[in-house]
Amino acid sequence: MVDPTGPVAGNRRRLIRHPAQVVALAFAAVAALGTALLWVPVARRGPGGAEFVDALFTAVSALCVTGHVVVDTGSHWSGFGLVVILALAQVGGFGIMTSASLLGVLATRRLGLRTRMLTATESRGLELGDVRAVLAGVVRVSLVVELATAVVLTARLLLGYEVSVLDALREGVFLAVSAFNNAGFVLRSDSMVDFADDPWMCGAVMVASTLGGLGFPVLLELRRRLGQPRQWSLHTKLTLVTGAALTVFGWVFLTVNEWRNPATFGALEWWARPLAGLFQTTATRSSGFNSVDVSQMNGGSWLVMDVLMFIGGGSASTAGGIKVTTFALLLVVVFAEFRGERTIAVFARTVPDRVYRQALTVALVSLSVVVVGTLVIVEVTRSPLDATLFEVVSAFATVGLSSGLVATWPESCQLVIALLMFLGRLGPITLGAALALRERRRLYEFPEGRPIIG
Repeated sequence: MVDPTGPVAGNRRRLIRHPAQVVALAFAAVAALGTALLWVPVARRGPGGAEFVDALFTAVSALCVTGHVVVDTGSHWSGFGLVVILALAQVGGFGIMTSASLLGVLATRRLGLRTRMLTATESRGLELGDVRAVLAGVVRVSLVVELATAVVLTARLLLGYEVSVLDALREGVFLAVSAFNNAGFVLRSDSMVDFADDPWMCGAVMVASTLGGLGFPVLLELRRRLGQPRQWSLHTKLTLVTGAALTVFGWVFLTVNEWRNPATFGALEWWARPLAGLFQTTATRSSGFNSVDVSQMNGGSWLVMDVLMFIGGGSASTAGGIKVTTFALLLVVVFAEFRGERTIAVFARTVPDRVYRQALTVALVSLSVVVVGTLVIVEVTRSPLDATLFEVVSAFATVGLSSGLVATWPESCQLVIALLMFLGRLGPITLGAALALRERRRLYEFPEGRPIIG
């Protein structure tokens, strides 16, 4: 008989020492299950089952709410396969929002009493109570947004396009779930190109993906204090202000830069081009839909989209990237250093140095992953650097926009992209939580040293 308190149990406890590890292992287990379900013959249209790499890639892409595909979603997968993909996207979005929120609660409660009292007014959006309250809140938000979006999309498809009631309902529900979870999966082979000049279709998708990209803590606080912006927490203010600024910047740049491109915005009526610019900017933040041919966009547009994808959306959201709060804090640190300030303050709140050290760590580690992934794929495939970088950033930031190269790469590189999607989905969350939960004070200080910078 094995002693439950013996060395075996102790080894098990040492194997999983951090809550973030549980999240990563749970996602890996669901990805394996999804791969197995998509691999069976019934998941694929036509005779035979899907290739293993295709099943694995699609399962990881759906679970990590990315939208990268190596086969056409609507024509390759059967009804059963589409249900599996939709379920994986729903589980992925729900799991990320709940796990990230719960890790935020855990990190907050691990702080000392004095620190928690000093920051109580700033953590209202993150101290969400017990596990049941977080789960119930995320479920309510998800169902309400997805249901409202599905109603709008289904009604528009019925009234504006020649589709049956069943097809409109099927496509409307699928697109609504995919939009809120920023999954990027669409039943049509050309994504949202058929709706490039339709403000109802594009608008509903943009609203759903934006709400999903804000994050549950922000949505919860907006529901409680929508008309009281002065009482919003620092996290909510940074998320909304930075996110809005990035959206406006991307909207203006992409619209102007692609205005005369006959392969993208230039093919649309003049009044539809700003709509396409706003839609593509919103999609770049993480949803991964496209209303124009992304592969035909100008190089400058690709570069700006790389930056927007890498930054991503809000913390504890369905969006990927390093998150807007991380980017905002790094900007604040830079401006404070230029002004020679000894402390970092934003919106009349002082930011502890440990927080922006965590932001810097997340950003640099994420940048390193992107560089290594790009280098590996370029050396293997000899693909153009700009297109490869676009694909790698899109995968790591769980966006799913593609220049069309992924489907042409060998299986080894497709597996690298799958790994990047998994790391990008869980990496910033688990790394941020690990840094927060491992916080400790040194009992002594070394003499100060000043190396030369620059």
